[in-house]
Amino acid sequence: MNSLITLILILLPLCLGFFINLPKVYLNIIDKALAWLVYAVLLLIGVSLSQVENLGAQIDTIIGAAALLFVCVIGLNLAVLVWFDRRYPWQSAAAGKKARVGVAGSVKQISCVVSGFLAGRVLQDNWLPPERAGTYCLMLLVLLVGIQLRSSGITLRRVLINRRGVQTAVLTTVSSLLGGLLFAALMPGVSWSRGLALASGFGWYSLSGIVITEAYGPVWGSVALLNDLAREFFALAFIPALMRRHPGAAVGAGGATSLDFTLPVIQSSGGLEMVPPAISFGFIINVAAPFLMVFFSSVHF
Repeated sequence: MNSLITLILILLPLCLGFFINLPKVYLNIIDKALAWLVYAVLLLIGVSLSQVENLGAQIDTIIGAAALLFVCVIGLNLAVLVWFDRRYPWQSAAAGKKARVGVAGSVKQISCVVSGFLAGRVLQDNWLPPERAGTYCLMLLVLLVGIQLRSSGITLRRVLINRRGVQTAVLTTVSSLLGGLLFAALMPGVSWSRGLALASGFGWYSLSGIVITEAYGPVWGSVALLNDLAREFFALAFIPALMRRHPGAAVGAGGATSLDFTLPVIQSSGGLEMVPPAISFGFIINVAAPFLMVFFSSVHF
């Protein structure tokens, strides 16, 4: 993805989805379709990774780069959001309540990547999926996300009226991009634009894995995927602890998943009053992620 045409190819389905308002009875079908599409995308990422030559020699690079990227991004996220929570205190009435942490979903996602990798290793070339299959799956996934957001009754007014959610989204976005710049400064051979693109996934691993793979190759796609999966693990483990004193940081830790996967953890650990800011935050982040990631991966500086 080296052209701004890609920006249109990814954002157009999202915009189209916003114009499709389905009855709520169909939302369950959309949710199931999204789940299967995520698994399909992760399988395809695994297949792409299996085709990398001398992969064994690059494993250390992948793990090291992903770890550094995660530390840079989540570190700055938490530093800024914790400061903001202390500067403008906002304690949830239910702060400190324990929440169940489920990692089964994340384990399944990693298993899909591993399964795709193994399949790519054993299958003959003529049995492998088309090169653009990942892009087509991603376009359909983004379309369904747009439909889901529109059909869930989330209006723009509802999103923007929650001041705390908007503030958290802006601070998370800015601090994530600063983390990407820090990563580029510390990682040899990484341009500023690549650092910004890698940091723009905000935990949306199915998006970042495909976009970065097609922009910079499977090795960097794996770095983006591992970084965003690590964010999900971190959010599941630490949202309850962060919620006790820093509810804004707890919401921001979830990134794009604060609108869906980590929302139950946010609600159970922070109470119902944390749901509106989490929805506002998650909505903005979900809209910003595809635009920023595709834009930064389409330019070079």
